[in-house]
Amino acid sequence: MHRDLKQSIIETCLQLESMGYIIGTYGNVSARVPEGIIVTPSRVDYHSLTPDDMVTVDVNGKRIDGERLPSSEADVHRLILNKRLDLNAVVHTHSLYATTASCLQKTIPVIVEEQSQVIGGPIHCSPYTPAGQHEKLGAVVADALGESNAVLLANHGVVACGRSLEEAIFTNLVAERVAQMYLIASAVAPPVVIPPEYVANECERWLYQYGTAADRA
Repeated sequence: MHRDLKQSIIETCLQLESMGYIIGTYGNVSARVPEGIIVTPSRVDYHSLTPDDMVTVDVNGKRIDGERLPSSEADVHRLILNKRLDLNAVVHTHSLYATTASCLQKTIPVIVEEQSQVIGGPIHCSPYTPAGQHEKLGAVVADALGESNAVLLANHGVVACGRSLEEAIFTNLVAERVAQMYLIASAVAPPVVIPPEYVANECERWLYQYGTAADRA
């Protein structure tokens, strides 16, 4: 069931690892399906993954397909996708600059146009949640995400979302670059923020009007 999508999730994991955003199995990926979400399993090396290793859970978190345990952070993916019906894919990574920024436990305001377009708003930081409190982590992350497409997990990492796996990867790339720029700029002075009305316009244009997005419509 959904074998091609499961393979695409594996390829997404390998791509994120090649980018240096995932180390070992510190990271996970999910995609929406009619039954719920398909998510990577817990602590399985991505180079050995096969579609049969993928796990499907329903909207309540019950495993309905697959023999392995789902990622320990499956609740993060599930609760985000339950809340944000405009999204279909979620990636969680420990990319260097975004994870560094998460240790500040601060919101990254909208400082560059690519952030306004792709992320659609500030990159908030969820409250710190100790390891093992998976459902609580999922709830605070989904809440902190809000209407943006990326969120920091305090002292932990970053979650990026999209309408597809490809878009979620790109959102993660943008979030990492924005975090890097924010840290560099903040060493000189507080960054100047783009006004909210321009952020909304740019996001709308990128999602529905810009280039191939308009062509598909």
